[in-house]
Amino acid sequence: MVNSNGQGNPSQENIGFADIVMEAVSASGTLYREGLGMIASENIVSPMVQKIVASDLHGRYAEGLPHKRYYQGCGGFDTIEELGIDLTKQVFDVPFANIQSTSGTVSNIAALKALAKPGDKITAVSTADGGHISHARMGAVGLRDLDLSTYPWDEERMEPDVDAAAEMIREVKPKIALFGQSVFLFPTPLKELADAAHEVGATVMYDGAHVLGLIAGGCFQDPMREGADVMTGSSHKTFPGPQGGFVLSSNEDEIFQRRLNNSVFPGTCSSYHLHHVAGKVIALAEFKQYGEELSQNTVANAQAFAGALAAEGFDVLAESRGYTASHQVLTRHGSLDSGAGAKAAQLLEDAGIITNMNMLPGDTKALTPSGLRLGVQELTRVGMGVSEMEEVASLYARVLIKGEDPDAVKADVTQFKSEFQTIRYCFNPEQTNGYPF
Repeated sequence: MVNSNGQGNPSQENIGFADIVMEAVSASGTLYREGLGMIASENIVSPMVQKIVASDLHGRYAEGLPHKRYYQGCGGFDTIEELGIDLTKQVFDVPFANIQSTSGTVSNIAALKALAKPGDKITAVSTADGGHISHARMGAVGLRDLDLSTYPWDEERMEPDVDAAAEMIREVKPKIALFGQSVFLFPTPLKELADAAHEVGATVMYDGAHVLGLIAGGCFQDPMREGADVMTGSSHKTFPGPQGGFVLSSNEDEIFQRRLNNSVFPGTCSSYHLHHVAGKVIALAEFKQYGEELSQNTVANAQAFAGALAAEGFDVLAESRGYTASHQVLTRHGSLDSGAGAKAAQLLEDAGIITNMNMLPGDTKALTPSGLRLGVQELTRVGMGVSEMEEVASLYARVLIKGEDPDAVKADVTQFKSEFQTIRYCFNPEQTNGYPF
């Protein structure tokens, strides 16, 4: 029975469902609060962003652009989005920014919709070589029914083979030349490849999802000055905001910019999660103040961690190039397609270290790969530095090389992590312990 106020007597079964969800949320929070979050595509948000994301905005709509809405009641959000667009243009030094996209993949779908028609040709990095699934037939490229060709790959340098890829672009004459990866250790040799793409009339698109914070912090490469016409990205990886995406462009043509805006709304989003957009704006303001230092420390930590893993005896990829220039580190744990990466990831989680298995060059089976893809951005965000990276590497070695009981290692992980509970590089870090659960 429900009364006139919408109140009723919930069944014990429904209360039980709610309890199960709350317990699961709490357990997930405990796992990350007490453990080492090292998945390269994740990050944590500041106390102020947490507060904004939990605001009334989470249930509201604002279709359209500031002051050109299809709903009433959007005056406050107009202020938020206008400020966010302006901050994004400043942080990334671009003339165009759309901050409505709900993820990096949605950003890619929107950009592909704006830049090509079904059946058009596109070139991109193969998923086997580290390309993102949205760059493949199984993802956004297939959704737009684009004719995909993948770049020849230089396995030692972990980047497209510059000469062979440029030759391929000239032969294929794609509508879009797409660059960027999910496994992203080093800057793309973009200028040379963008020149080849522009020669044949292609639009150059750069997916900076993983390294967007490093780009904004001046620590990776500068795609907009190296030939990219459009850059997409996530707002929650090395850029430390809430889940969402960006679509950016160096093109000042109003018609081109309108196509990009229209491809986001109404092209791929109706509600674009106003609470997350507002959270992005806070993250942009925090990044403008702290982002350069955060980015520099993230790269330094990744390089230190890679060197420490190698010193412990791990097979760390790209040794000849210094292992990494990003937040990511790649390790091989067995023969190709052996599932050794999956086994290593599970043992590490048992010890309170959260990572992900990953295909490495030569692997062909996504569920039984040989490697791990590791990220240090979350550890950096809670104040860890180069000296702590050696301790983290020793914990890996205890589990995966020395074969210690993961439960025993987990106790030490929890003790170690207890010293790093405050989110840094943000406004008012001492307001809360940072981890909400």
